[in-house]
Amino acid sequence: MTVTASSSGLRPPGPGVVALQRVRSEPLAFVTELARTYGDVTRHVVDGEEVVMVHRPDLVRQVLKDNGNAYSKRNTPDEHMLRPLLGNGLLTSSGAEWAQQRRTAAPAFRPSQVRRFDTVITDATSSLISRWSAAADAGAVVSADHQLTSMTLAVVVRAILGLEVDGIGDGFGHAVDSVNAWIGHVGTEPPANRASLMTFAHAKGFLDLVADTLLAARRSSGSRERDLLSTMISHGYIGSEVDLREQVLTLIMAGHETTAKALTWTLYLLDTHPSRRQQVEDEVDRVLGGAVPRAEDLADLPGCRQVVQEAMRLYPPIWLISRRALEADVLDGFSVLPGDLVCMSQWVLHRDPRYWTEPETFAPERFAGGSAPVPSHCYLPFGGGDRVCIGQHLAILEATLALAMIVQRLQLSVVPGTTVRPQALVTLRPENGMPMYVSRRSSVP
Repeated sequence: MTVTASSSGLRPPGPGVVALQRVRSEPLAFVTELARTYGDVTRHVVDGEEVVMVHRPDLVRQVLKDNGNAYSKRNTPDEHMLRPLLGNGLLTSSGAEWAQQRRTAAPAFRPSQVRRFDTVITDATSSLISRWSAAADAGAVVSADHQLTSMTLAVVVRAILGLEVDGIGDGFGHAVDSVNAWIGHVGTEPPANRASLMTFAHAKGFLDLVADTLLAARRSSGSRERDLLSTMISHGYIGSEVDLREQVLTLIMAGHETTAKALTWTLYLLDTHPSRRQQVEDEVDRVLGGAVPRAEDLADLPGCRQVVQEAMRLYPPIWLISRRALEADVLDGFSVLPGDLVCMSQWVLHRDPRYWTEPETFAPERFAGGSAPVPSHCYLPFGGGDRVCIGQHLAILEATLALAMIVQRLQLSVVPGTTVRPQALVTLRPENGMPMYVSRRSSVP
């Protein structure tokens, strides 16, 4: 353990200089080991970068909220990873520019606004169920993670732009995979070898083309008064074509990738916990009686919501948050210096036995009251502080309704022999995908 003094106090303990490859090869194990070995505030040096990690909820809140002005997203791994793809959108901008973007977008994502997209969600889920039912009849394996990505993409494009995206879902998903493979790293610079650059360039070009095509289609379409982009524009969004594309691509990417991963891990956990799956099926049968769910049914489907929330605890789609210290701060008696990279891991916070009983256990009833009885900023599937995910209400509505419809008709099981292991890239994804067999439920109301 190394503890050094500075002009502003003691520096946090930690392992000192750490090889970049060690961090990249097992990032989840690395951050877990830091917290267990060195405590609530730790420090290490990787690739020349001073990294302070924060592993306690009240300290996380200090960084993200209470003293949030002392920290910025600018010049962080989050920004370095996402800016090449998303430009200066809501996820990558900072300061006054971010605040303006947030104010512009916020009205479109209020709970009262997103509830009207319940039929968009159920229509897309119905299409997925039809494909999976055909796979069940044929005894075929489905790539659940990729197909859920296509479904959530269809939802977010329809909600944001009022357009259908039949025919681009698979290509979009593969492009997203290529981009994530390129930018999903720990460090401050993306890999620079020619093959990686070419792969990224092709994927980025495809995603830009998709965004431009969707915007062009929207301009030539008829009524658009119910889509989220119209709501944003009506509240003052004016920008260049590049600005518009970057905002749309940001909303599309952020709005579908994390929800797809949440649903993927939820289906995996229900498969490995049959009694929990039975509880959800019983709730869906009792509440819906075979009907298609609507937004007003959300309150009557607490079991569905709870399994999604618990899946996001065990496998948080976003597993790491980073900020750059703009000024000196003190965290639990340890000094943070201007320029330090300060990181917080949902993976660690969500599995801390001080706050979660049997943290490795899948126990959806933790959320029976709507939220887990843990300290503020201990459960952060949508981030925290002022930059909490703007689309969290849409994500919960979508994941809950989609799950209810899937378990209403189908049962999914991981293909035997598949090693399911979380891979921490930009999002937390199954390293080997999620190949699953589908079967029709034997009894459906």
